[in-house]
Amino acid sequence: MPADLNALKQDLTRRMDGAVETLRKDQSGLRTGRASPALLEPIRVESYGAMMPLPQVGTIAVPEARMITVQVWDRSMVNAVVAAIRDSGLGLNPGADGQTVRVPIPQLTAERRVELAKAANKYAESARIAVRAVRRDGMEQIKAFEKKSEIGKDEAEDWSGIVQKLTDSYVKKLDEMAADKDREIRQV
Repeated sequence: MPADLNALKQDLTRRMDGAVETLRKDQSGLRTGRASPALLEPIRVESYGAMMPLPQVGTIAVPEARMITVQVWDRSMVNAVVAAIRDSGLGLNPGADGQTVRVPIPQLTAERRVELAKAANKYAESARIAVRAVRRDGMEQIKAFEKKSEIGKDEAEDWSGIVQKLTDSYVKKLDEMAADKDREIRQV
């Protein structure tokens, strides 16, 4: 088995682990009870023509159990931050107070739990898409090895099967994480 194929498997595993870690981080922001800075971290804000993560535009803090504040560094960005939080799909209604954006965290109603569950599922689907993209890259690299005659057709099929099994195991892990978070959110 060529070293390139072992390196390929390690690279694919590392990249799929990255998708799982991203989902874990995104889900950590979907706290069901208390305010958490992680809730706003995945939000992207349009800043000077580019989309930037919220933590690169201001400082996120939790002064109270049901309040998150964002101290925006550039006063001209306050309205963009307010709009990004409002449009995030998290059901939050931020208000600007000078360079500080205050985000009250609403009590969890049944409707709010459904919104959070939808956001959690959206994060999980993004992670699944990322894992499938890694699989596609792996399959393309295997085809390239076969095309260059570095491996034979049978070996290419074997490696394609290995990549598919790896992908299936990661998608299963992502599905389990999504189901656990959904149960946590819907638990009253």
